[in-house]
Amino acid sequence: MKFLHISDLHLGKRINEFSMIEDQKYMLNQILTTADRVSAEAVLIAGDIYDKPVPSAEAVQLFDGFLTGLADRGVTVLAVSGNHDSPERIAFGARLMQGRGVYMSPVYNGEAEEITLRDEYGEIHVFLLPFVKPAVVRHVLGREGAAEAPESYQEAVETAVNRMAANPEKRNVLVAHQFVTGAGRCDSEEVAVGGLDNVDAEVFERFDYVALGHIHSPQSVGRETVRYCGTPLKYSFSEAEQEKSVTVLEMGEKGKIMLSTEPLLPLRDMRKIRGTYAEVMSKTFYRETDTEDYLQITLTDEEDIPDGLQRLRTVYPNLMRLVYDNSRTRQDRMVEAAEEGERKSELELFGEFYELQNNQPMSGEQAEFISGLIKRLKSESLG
Repeated sequence: MKFLHISDLHLGKRINEFSMIEDQKYMLNQILTTADRVSAEAVLIAGDIYDKPVPSAEAVQLFDGFLTGLADRGVTVLAVSGNHDSPERIAFGARLMQGRGVYMSPVYNGEAEEITLRDEYGEIHVFLLPFVKPAVVRHVLGREGAAEAPESYQEAVETAVNRMAANPEKRNVLVAHQFVTGAGRCDSEEVAVGGLDNVDAEVFERFDYVALGHIHSPQSVGRETVRYCGTPLKYSFSEAEQEKSVTVLEMGEKGKIMLSTEPLLPLRDMRKIRGTYAEVMSKTFYRETDTEDYLQITLTDEEDIPDGLQRLRTVYPNLMRLVYDNSRTRQDRMVEAAEEGERKSELELFGEFYELQNNQPMSGEQAEFISGLIKRLKSESLG
C-alpha cells in the first residue's frame, strides 16, 4: 500500500501580516496532483491542520475542498489534531466522514483510534494519536481511577502508546504530533523551555512506521521509519534554504518499507537577499529572479534608507522583512544579547548551554532533574 505523509499545513497562517491562503491552496492542489501521480491509496496528516484553534472561514473551506478532492479520488485520509488545532473542532463530524474514507482523530479519551486497512499482504493497523499533554493523560487516567499519573511528555506519550493494541505480527503505523528528542527545529515552531516536551524515539519501537508532525524540517529521528515530513510550505526565513516535499511511504509485507520524497514547488518562494540599497534596486541584480517571492532583504548601508520598506516594495511587492547589517546594528545586537541573557531563567540558560554542547535539547526527564537541582541549590543558598 502506498501512503502520502504530510503535516503542519497551518491553514490560515499569516506571516508578517501576509495571508498565505492563496499559497496554501496552490500547495494543496499540488499534493492532490502528487497523489494522482504516485497512485497513493491513503494520506496521513500528522497534525497542525490549522494555524489557530479557531480557524478562519477561508481556512476551513480550503481544508474542506482538499478532503473532498481526496475522497472523490477514493484516497483514504487518516488525520490527527496538532498543538495548534482544537481537537474538538478537528473531531467534529468524524463519524459521518468515515463513510467517505476520511478518519479524523477524536478527542483523546484514553484510547487511540485504530483503523484497519488491507492490501495484498494483509492488514495494516493505523493508530491516530492526537497531540497530548501530560495533563490530558492524567485527566483520563484519573477519571478511570488508574494509579498512573504521568508528569512529563515522555511519560504521557509512553502511557498512551502502551494502551494501543499494536500486534507485533501485523504491520502497524502510528500518526502522531509530538517533539521527538534529537529533531532539529525551525524558527516557525513553538518551543518548550528546556526541551520539556521531548519524547524519546524508543517509545515508538512497536510501530513499523511513525508519521510525525510538529517539526517543520523533513527528517528521520532515531531510525529512518520514525519520520517528520516537514511543512509543505516555508513558514519562516530559517527554512529559506529547505526544499519542501511530501514523504511517500510504500509498505510491502511485514518488515519491507520504501521511503521517498516528492518535491513541492511553491507559488511564491521564500528567500533572503543581501546588499546595499543601490545593489538590490539595480535591474542587473533582480532581472533574473522572481521579484514576487516572499523576501527578507538585508541592507548593508551604514545609514538607514528613508522610507526604505516602501521604496523596496516598488520592485519587491512581497517584501516581508527589512533588516540592516552594519556597525550600528551589530553593536545593538551585542547589547541585546547581554540583556537577554540577564532576563532568562537559570533553566533556560542551562538548556541553551546543554543544546550547544550536545547538539540536541535536554529530554523532559533531564529538564525536570535540572529544575529540581536549581531549586534545591537556591534553597540551600538562602538557608
